[in-house]
Amino acid sequence: MEKFQRYYLSFLLLIVYTNTIAQVNCNAVEGEDCKKACELYNWASDRQGSREYQEAFDKAIGLCPDFSSSYMEKAVPYLKNGDFVTWKILIDKAVAADPKMHLGYRGWCKFQFLRDYKGAIRDLEELKKYYPEDLGRSLNGDYHLEVVKTMSYSALGQKEKAVAIIENLLAPKGYFKGMYDHYQLGVTYFELGRYDKALENFEKQSKENNFAENIYFKSKVSKIRNKDYLDLKKLALMTYDEGKTMKDVYTHHFNKIYRKQIKEL
Repeated sequence: MEKFQRYYLSFLLLIVYTNTIAQVNCNAVEGEDCKKACELYNWASDRQGSREYQEAFDKAIGLCPDFSSSYMEKAVPYLKNGDFVTWKILIDKAVAADPKMHLGYRGWCKFQFLRDYKGAIRDLEELKKYYPEDLGRSLNGDYHLEVVKTMSYSALGQKEKAVAIIENLLAPKGYFKGMYDHYQLGVTYFELGRYDKALENFEKQSKENNFAENIYFKSKVSKIRNKDYLDLKKLALMTYDEGKTMKDVYTHHFNKIYRKQIKEL
């Protein structure tokens, strides 16, 4: 019941967060032109990807070039369609206009879509100047942004630094865990050859949110230790075929594992 409540709360938080960035209280915006830009933005935010949507943001930007959300929302379809050059031009303008609001989003996208790990770290370190206590979560709700930093450092080969960040994050009792925190920590420990710590985290992940990739790494630990791993391999394949894997609508998760890898174990 506790696990269900935690993930249900995560889902609600994602809905709230998404709605919060999509709609703006135009009464709080100063200047008549900027209020009009805000109203256009709110109208267009429900019509993402359409020609009317993009034209409305162009008008909003013309009325109030400092209204950062217009750049951010105008950039979204380009990101989803893989036009990262145009996306970056627009999101950079959003960040320049309001870094406090958009640095976290840009840092997450650099990590998740572009695999620009250094760029992601730079953005999230800059964000810490505005939110020193809590950077917040990734747009899809799967990760705390400190975990995004962890994965970025791990990808850059700085695995001890990655471990230190996420272990520090997991230590307080009040920390709200993401979907894959223990898995990502376990993989990093595995890559460091610290198999006891890796298995400890894979077991914790199993109790909270189990999936094929996590079982796969448990089987790898067993194989390395010359223990029977075939039952775990079989379970990983079955779990994969049941669709219980790491999923993302637009991209592939960091440390994502595929059926071929499991089968070849």
